[in-house]
Amino acid sequence: MASRTVCSGAVLGALVAALLASPAHAVEHRPGTAAAPDALPAPDTAALGTLLRTALKQGAPGAMARIDDHRLSYDDHATVYTATEGVADRGSGDWISTADRFRIGSVTKTFSAVVLLQLAAEGRVKLDDPVNHYLPGLLPDDRITVRHVLSHRSGLYDYADELFARTVPGFEAVRTKVFTYRQLLALSLKHPRTQAPGAAYAYSNTNFVVVGMLIEKLTGHPVRTAYENRVIRPLKLNDTFYVHPATKIPGRYARGYLTPDEAASPPVDATEQTMSWAQSAGALISSTRDLNTFFSALLGGRLLPPAQLAQMERWIPAGTGQAYGLGLRRRDLSCGVSVYGHTGAVQGYYTYAFTSKDGRRSLAALANTSNNGPVQRTMLRTLESAFCGKRTKALGATDLPGTATENDLAQ
Repeated sequence: MASRTVCSGAVLGALVAALLASPAHAVEHRPGTAAAPDALPAPDTAALGTLLRTALKQGAPGAMARIDDHRLSYDDHATVYTATEGVADRGSGDWISTADRFRIGSVTKTFSAVVLLQLAAEGRVKLDDPVNHYLPGLLPDDRITVRHVLSHRSGLYDYADELFARTVPGFEAVRTKVFTYRQLLALSLKHPRTQAPGAAYAYSNTNFVVVGMLIEKLTGHPVRTAYENRVIRPLKLNDTFYVHPATKIPGRYARGYLTPDEAASPPVDATEQTMSWAQSAGALISSTRDLNTFFSALLGGRLLPPAQLAQMERWIPAGTGQAYGLGLRRRDLSCGVSVYGHTGAVQGYYTYAFTSKDGRRSLAALANTSNNGPVQRTMLRTLESAFCGKRTKALGATDLPGTATENDLAQ
């Protein structure tokens, strides 16, 4: 039987002064962000619960959300709101919990961008240099820069479009497969480029495969090591893992269910897979708590120096009510508030993880289904409840920002 809880309480903020003792890439937050009171309206937790119940009616086995609200500073006691509906496991009937881990899909892209921008801060890569300067002969066009791949303006075809043209057969074909980065890039380069380098935003997982290759070239280590040393350990993200090519999620987790393209077909349990088809574009595992900690730290200036964070926030149009920077998405809400983060759509999971401009209010929300447009649009509305509160305007389908398809792993 499905359960629901909505609660609030004070817990110690995850970002404490100890973070500043982490490796050299960690920096102090931007001046002025800690003293001003939070002007956001209170979250509408009743509306949040209603949205999660709606997601269940639309086919999600379970849905959950967590809001961390640091009212005065990152080091104060945060107010935490949690809401859960439904089950983490359709077989056992175990209730879903905000303590559950899950696959975060393309939210991984922000982690990858942070690592590469830290390397830029260290002088090890220049954003406007050609990718081929660091990986000679890798790409067919010397004009494609590091900035272009981070902002989805390279023109490289998204290999996932071909892999998942048919949702379930495509997934089953790669579920246990192990790819190299170069094999994934080769899948892309079989196709013509979609546009000239530096043109408009055009989402492609291929871009962040290239980002992963750059990270490994520049550091001399696997991306797992870069994530762990530069983000996971400094922020004490105890629920965040890069296990590729292992197929299991460590510890307590929510199972993920992929909706087939054929109507009335039963959902496919997609929990266990190598995630090799995504890697630095989408293979991380995390939790709502860790995602809120991560995005609060990022927008609060604790992961990047001001110059690199400013580069990350150089926005280009990316659809109605949204813009894209360098591995970071901005969504503009109905109440005039903008929020910053990323979405993730990987087989079995829809994730929304966003924070306020100052990083002091963060939302992470999950539904353990995918290839289900109505659920995806409903989960998008959790941003309104979390950041606009009761100021949320009535939104129709045409008012919602563009959402991802299953093929692009999560826009």
